[in-house]
Amino acid sequence: MGPLSRSKVLVLNQDYQAIGICSAERAFVLVYLNKAELLKEHPSLRLRTPTSSYCYPSIIRLRRFISMPYKKVQLTRLNIFRRDNNRCLYCNSHKNLTIDHVVPKAMGGKDSWENLATACQTCNSKKGNRTPEEAEMPLRQIPFRPSFVMFLSNFSGNITEDWKPYLYMT
Repeated sequence: MGPLSRSKVLVLNQDYQAIGICSAERAFVLVYLNKAELLKEHPSLRLRTPTSSYCYPSIIRLRRFISMPYKKVQLTRLNIFRRDNNRCLYCNSHKNLTIDHVVPKAMGGKDSWENLATACQTCNSKKGNRTPEEAEMPLRQIPFRPSFVMFLSNFSGNITEDWKPYLYMT
């Protein structure tokens, strides 16, 4: 896999709303086939063939509107770890991570974004079947449901400055 397929390009819908990320290779093909327009390019990079030179895409916008139902971030172990930056929300450790129910299931706690937190095995055992208040173990951050745009921006790797206005980060 070459650098072209490893590079990330922000994909915008026709209304300039961020809808995903693709490889530079895919973005180039979409632009070349006139299915997308190039909005921003990497200033120092070029795509070269033996006879031509092309702009290296950073942001593209689709020419046709794609109807996207409200995108939710799926509740999975991996996504909870990502949301919590692979850190225990009690002690900030990054070793032996597991999932903790903030309000234990025995007390009516649900499997939800707001009730699941990343915890190391030590803190999870210490907290046991109690709430953080009962165990005197405050959370470093309150668990929350991440928005699609936040998830897209935080977990796509390096965010370039030109992406930030489209990801509501300015």
